[in-house]
Amino acid sequence: MTETAGAAPIGATAAAGGRIGRYRWLIVSLLFAAMVINYVDRQTISVLKPTLQDEFGWSETDYANIVFWFQAAYAGSYLLFGRFVDRVGARVGFGIAFAIWQVAHIFHAAARSQANFIVARMALGIGEGGGFPGGIKAVSEWFPKKERAFATGLFNAGTNIGAIVTPLVVPAITLAPLFGGSVADPAWEMAFIITGLAGMIWLPIWLLVYRRPREQKRVTANELAWIEQDPADPPGRIGWAKLLTVKETWAYALGKFLIDPIWWFFLFWLPGFLQDRYGLDLRTFGPPLVAIYLLSDVGSIGGGWLSSRFLKAGMSLNKARKLTMLICALAVLPVAFASYADNVWLAVLIIGVATAAHQGFSANLYTLPSDVFPRAAVGSVVGIGGALGGVGGMVFAKYTGQVLDRIGSYTPIFIVAASAYLLALLVVHLLSPRYDPAKVDAS
Repeated sequence: MTETAGAAPIGATAAAGGRIGRYRWLIVSLLFAAMVINYVDRQTISVLKPTLQDEFGWSETDYANIVFWFQAAYAGSYLLFGRFVDRVGARVGFGIAFAIWQVAHIFHAAARSQANFIVARMALGIGEGGGFPGGIKAVSEWFPKKERAFATGLFNAGTNIGAIVTPLVVPAITLAPLFGGSVADPAWEMAFIITGLAGMIWLPIWLLVYRRPREQKRVTANELAWIEQDPADPPGRIGWAKLLTVKETWAYALGKFLIDPIWWFFLFWLPGFLQDRYGLDLRTFGPPLVAIYLLSDVGSIGGGWLSSRFLKAGMSLNKARKLTMLICALAVLPVAFASYADNVWLAVLIIGVATAAHQGFSANLYTLPSDVFPRAAVGSVVGIGGALGGVGGMVFAKYTGQVLDRIGSYTPIFIVAASAYLLALLVVHLLSPRYDPAKVDAS
């Protein structure tokens, strides 16, 4: 792919008397592909949940504990990788994270007990904890502020493609006679092995292609000027201790704490919900899950596009981001009634709109660190927010397991999901009412 190939993205107008290059969109395409692989790895266990529960006799609480320890490792890793990525850059940081999570995914095939799965999931969480800090760092290195929400929405859309691919590919591998699988005896181990080895192709491509803009010879002078159009950040580093005293850090982190657990619930429990409520199984819940995550993809791209569109129309950064998040938060509200839908496809529509709204909300929340913090702090702030989001996910996993084992109803869980986004937006607005640059000094 050359810097002059493809259709013009947002902002592809003349700069310094010439045409802007497009190499930065190749970077986004690689991040997109990594997120596809990331979510295939992450969601495989949820697609196989009914199969694994039958084989190992797990209760909902047992399964919740596996999710809990994944998120515990993910939260800690997210925090540390955020700092690590700020120090070594997106190329090395993201590459190391990818290698860890991909190897961990393959090793799920060797698990023979709940404890084995917990260890494998924790290793996966450690690697995947570096994914979004690395991705957001890469976007901050390669895009001006006016394009970041759109770029983030594009690569974040890879999560939905991964979630679409997984319920199609994993059952096909698991039940395929070629791999020794059948309905009576699913070959679930092969699902981890084959998807893991296939994903490994990405890593050498990333290491060959990714450099910082000034280090990449294929970037034109016009594109470099476009990327660097925002005022230069002050030199130096900003420590965690300083960041934790800044209210904008908590605007982002508490927003993540409130909304991330809802996405985790959708990701890890939707196959079980479709089985329990509508009697679907490994052979039949693929199309509903595909439909839900196709809608999610629309939300991920649409949320970033809408925010950028508002900016282009003359809105302030503050109003554009928050108005988009408000629209998304309102779209989630009907999910409170999802478990009352008598028809599976009505439930799919309600949940699909909610997941789309989550992704649109998330794409804009993800831009907050790069919008208001200097680049030297972006990875660290994203890490702090991701860690707090992981803690929220741990709490919500325990809550979900207890509710399902004791009450047997998804309704209380969907009610919490419906209210989380308006509360998150309120927190963001109270802590960052004007969306001004954070007052932090590099040293």
